[in-house]
Amino acid sequence: MISSPDTAGRYAKKRLAVVILGGIAGIGAGLAAVYGIATLTGNPGAAAACQPAVQKAQQLAPLATGDVAAVSPATKALAIPNLAFVDASGKIHSLTEWRGRTVLLNLWATWCVPCRKEMPALDALQQKLGGPKFEVVALNIDIRDPEKPKTWLREVGITRLGYYADPSAKVFQDLKMVGRAVGLPTSILIDGAGCEIGYLAGPVEWASEDAVKLVEEAIRG
Repeated sequence: MISSPDTAGRYAKKRLAVVILGGIAGIGAGLAAVYGIATLTGNPGAAAACQPAVQKAQQLAPLATGDVAAVSPATKALAIPNLAFVDASGKIHSLTEWRGRTVLLNLWATWCVPCRKEMPALDALQQKLGGPKFEVVALNIDIRDPEKPKTWLREVGITRLGYYADPSAKVFQDLKMVGRAVGLPTSILIDGAGCEIGYLAGPVEWASEDAVKLVEEAIRG
């Protein structure tokens, strides 16, 4: 049967609509896959495993005041990605090595003035509370001269913090994927299961009485 011009035109339009809708669906599926992968990578099993961290965050929320008023206690489950970095000797470490301990993860760089200002306070916090239950993990992300941050830490007398670095700054991108890195310094309070208790973008006087009380509550079982 030979189709009339009108029939052929209507058929062609329908075919074009199907192709366009299929393309849009494909793009949507692709984006969903990308963002789905990112979510799963950063948050495997977060809904169940990280509920205790959310409960802990609710307990310490009243302490997010004064010098630590800018700290945002977690309101939903978030598993922090298993970040990889090196120590001063070049040995590779991952964040899972600190499982079972509360961690204050801090991202910093020597070119970041607020970062440099808060490092002595982080050093003092490590001296006061560091031990089997808690550690400040200060992670440097200078990408040019790997010796520069080591030299700077020695010059200003930072001696109690372990030295950890990621010259590729991949840890920043990994945290950015889960919405936890928008600038420097960035600090994340993490429980023993690797889940977020609290988050802060910007510097804090970590050696202050307010900060110590907040961290002590995070450590308390």
